[in-house]
Amino acid sequence: MPLEVTLIDHARDPLQKLYGAYRTCYTPKTPAEVWGEIRAGRITPEAIREFVAERLKTGHASPLEQVVFWFGVSGVSRALSHQLVRHRIGISFEQQSQRYVKYKEERLDYVMPRSWAKVPGMAAEYDRLMREITRVYEDALAKGIPAEDARFVLPNATPTNFQIMVNFAELLHIADLRLCWRAQWEIRHLVALMRREVAKAIPELGAYLQPKCGDRRLGYCDEPRKDWERCPLGKVRPHKEQLLEVFRAHRGGDVAPLDEAHLRVVEDAGNEE
Repeated sequence: MPLEVTLIDHARDPLQKLYGAYRTCYTPKTPAEVWGEIRAGRITPEAIREFVAERLKTGHASPLEQVVFWFGVSGVSRALSHQLVRHRIGISFEQQSQRYVKYKEERLDYVMPRSWAKVPGMAAEYDRLMREITRVYEDALAKGIPAEDARFVLPNATPTNFQIMVNFAELLHIADLRLCWRAQWEIRHLVALMRREVAKAIPELGAYLQPKCGDRRLGYCDEPRKDWERCPLGKVRPHKEQLLEVFRAHRGGDVAPLDEAHLRVVEDAGNEE
């Protein structure tokens, strides 16, 4: 069963929602006045996009919680689900039940990591074990053991399905962590497909779904340096320690002055220490 992600729905007019939320914070006008201007067409779509783009460059994240996405996810492993549900703020899950859903196929479907197929003989061992688990599970059901108890033999490889509701602030956080090279391959693939769905529907927002080292996020890596050295993006993204070294040298007068953009990046890195 292949991993599939569908964007079921999203907040209507998300850029307007963001504009209204941000504008409320930075104007003496009431929300009714702000939205009156939006609905009357006095604020052009171009002005809305530009305003939101500028705000997205800042650290003002709370308005992002007012834009919500709904995803349908299928064909992911229970192992992935145990990682995904660790995201708890700004996200809601409805997951396929193993208590009420009985698996009746001739053999349980399952997710096999590619690493097993790369080691001679291990894919066959994996498959043999799954067949045996299937036999025991189906035998338990046939002999009257309730599905809620028969499921105790099911492995982490068993696929599961979700409907997910998540706001944009949390989706950015998930992308920060799960698109990183250090994330496990399956959840990285899942979030990449979620990003693709958002980018198709709302390109202006999808472009911000990056690993945290992305040019629209931190812009540098703050993971352990040994991991950064192994990461393919390490060739184009600096490590936090490098930026701090440059910043200290700059303060000491040992290097040429930094331009404003670079100075802001290294100051942000220094403030996180």
